Amino acid sequence: MKARRQTAILDIVRHEPIRSQEQLRLMIKASGFDVTQATLSRDIRELGLVKGGADGAYQPPGRVEVNGHTAKAMFQRALASQLRRIDRVQQLVLLKTGLGHAQSLCAALDGAELPDVVGTLAGEDTILIITPDARRARTLVKRLEEMSQT
Repeated sequence: MKARRQTAILDIVRHEPIRSQEQLRLMIKASGFDVTQATLSRDIRELGLVKGGADGAYQPPGRVEVNGHTAKAMFQRALASQLRRIDRVQQLVLLKTGLGHAQSLCAALDGAELPDVVGTLAGEDTILIITPDARRARTLVKRLEEMSQT
């Protein structure tokens, strides 16, 4: 039942711009699945759905192309609009965003597959980026600063 429900959720968000959990709950109910808000939240988290794109709709993780835009271009736009500050400590890079924007920006960052990024971790307003060494962290900071300015 859970697998079928989650497959239906993915199908819905791939074909409809879903901007809220309530909208998604109504759509999934119309597909024959009556779920609570708590179950839907858990499904969204387990599926890795993030809000993003120009319309602010839920999107599956790892979409390389949305509305004709590449992952790097999407990341650059998200970075320009959501980034507040960049800090670096050794091989770690810390990005500060507005409250609630870190996860969507992190998903866009992961989708962009930047060469100096080994891994990422996102909270509500903070993203931790791990790079192989301090030199590549400095390079990444410069690149992120340039990308956020355009």
